[in-house]
Amino acid sequence: MRLLKPALAAFGLALAFMAAPAMAAPKAEIYTAKDNNLAVEGYDVVAYFTDGKPVKGSAEFSTEYKKATWLFASQDHLDKFKEKPEAYAPQYGGYCAYGVSADHAVRGDPKQWKIADGKLYLNYNAGVQKKWLKDIPGYNAKADANWPKVLGE
Repeated sequence: MRLLKPALAAFGLALAFMAAPAMAAPKAEIYTAKDNNLAVEGYDVVAYFTDGKPVKGSAEFSTEYKKATWLFASQDHLDKFKEKPEAYAPQYGGYCAYGVSADHAVRGDPKQWKIADGKLYLNYNAGVQKKWLKDIPGYNAKADANWPKVLGE
C-alpha cells in the first residue's frame, strides 16, 4: 500500500495537467480556415464594393497579402486589390466585428457582411450581425480598442 500512494499521487498530478486548459496559440492577423489559407473563405473582397454582394473568387486571380491567399472573380478586381489592399480587406482581418468588440477573435462569415463608412465588416452569423447593426459606431469603437490584442487569446 505504501508504494501505491506515491503512484496514485503521480497519476492524479498527471490527470490534473491533462485537464488544465492549454495556452491558446495566437491567431493569425487574417482569419483563414484550418484546412486552407484562404482569406474570407475565398470570396472576392472587391466584389462587396463593386457588385454589392459576396462573389466567390477564382484561383486564377489570386494574390498573397498578410500571409493569406486572396481570391478574386476577375483580373480587374485583383488589380484593384493589389493597388490598395487596405481599402478592400475586411476590418479586423475578417474576424467578426461584434466578436472583436467583445474581446474575442472569432470567424467572420462572408455572407454576413456590411460596408460601413467605406469599410468592409463581417459578422459571425445573422443573429450576431443583427446585434452589431444596432450600434455600429459603438461596437466598432470597442473593437478598435481591442484590435489586435485579441489575436493573442
